[in-house]
Amino acid sequence: MTASAEPPASSLAEGPKTDMPNRQGHKVSPSPDHLPQESSNRDRGQRRWYKSATRKDRSPQKGNVPSRAPNGSESSTMFSALDLGTNNCRLLVARPHGNSFRVVDAFSRIVRLGEGVAANGRLSEEAIDRTIDALKVCARKMRDRGVTHMRNVATQACRQASNCEDFVNRVRRETGLDLTIIPPAEEARLAVMGCQALLDKGSRRAIVFDIGGGSTELIWIAIMPKGQPRILGWTSMPYGVVNLSEIYKSGNHIEPAHYARMVADIRSHLLPFDKRYNMSIAIKKGGVQMLGTSGTVTTLTSLHLDLPRYDRTQVDGAWITSPALLDLCHTLSVTDYAARAAYNCVGADRAELIVAGCAILDAILGLWPVDRLRVADRGIREGMLIELMQSQKAFPQKMQHSQTKNHRNGGKFRG
Repeated sequence: MTASAEPPASSLAEGPKTDMPNRQGHKVSPSPDHLPQESSNRDRGQRRWYKSATRKDRSPQKGNVPSRAPNGSESSTMFSALDLGTNNCRLLVARPHGNSFRVVDAFSRIVRLGEGVAANGRLSEEAIDRTIDALKVCARKMRDRGVTHMRNVATQACRQASNCEDFVNRVRRETGLDLTIIPPAEEARLAVMGCQALLDKGSRRAIVFDIGGGSTELIWIAIMPKGQPRILGWTSMPYGVVNLSEIYKSGNHIEPAHYARMVADIRSHLLPFDKRYNMSIAIKKGGVQMLGTSGTVTTLTSLHLDLPRYDRTQVDGAWITSPALLDLCHTLSVTDYAARAAYNCVGADRAELIVAGCAILDAILGLWPVDRLRVADRGIREGMLIELMQSQKAFPQKMQHSQTKNHRNGGKFRG
């Protein structure tokens, strides 16, 4: 079943409630672990300045307020955001700097936590072991960097698995990290918050989508005059690159008719969302931006740019035409695993899952035919960092006041 919702004042507008994770930055002491440090080519490219807009947290926060160093120098307070998805374990460590933040460390590893969950309803021991190993590296990085405020979330695989509580308890015992399982609404809200700097102020509306490992979130937003996003509606499909690959067995070679059925299945899940908000009608009128944040979109963009290796500085924020993306989707859908793995920026880890991601993207662009799409190599982690820093008043007071004013002007979400 596809989760979908309009944003009443108590959902996306106000962030998590009592049954959702709170947004408080907790003091942490991750358990020591002496595994070697590791980061991917993608995250090496993330050690750069982020120009991210911010907003003030909507409720009083407890905990230490980070000290702001004099003369504009960097604060000693350190923040981290960990996103444990169905396929990837990803970490950012950053400190506030001016009106944005500076990434000082990053980590990404494909762990396939959700492998087999679609069929068995449980996290496998092998997947748990892989994930624990990655989380130990994250805990070490947090400790070595002196993280003072953190937020660690898990998404669809943990929402679906019957043994998720046992997994979370084991993570706490073996790594010292507390994981919070967030609902789809929170996942969608954080994705918009993390990507808002890439929204086109010249557009009236935008579709933001995040193709994950076990689900795909789509958010329909209004872009306000100053570029702030206001969420009008969202939906979460229970299909991502991992479970869709398992269901359709698309890891190796599949026939064109089989791929077409995958696309049609995804499209059928999108149609109710489209009808509810008259999105196709808005697309025909123009002024709608498409913004994609996912490994599928960033990988396809790197192929389109013919990069010898993944380079975030060239991918994040890039515009790519829809026909170019669809051509790549169709090319990859008719190649076998070995041929896909031989492409630069795909490799063995992504070759098994990329066709499923292409099918989801194919359905999205087929239903909502925009001329071009903007690519985001950012999302939930960046959204969490912005929110953590706001909750601790880590940004300049002028910035905080501006965000409060925006919120009081009304609307369901202000970035």
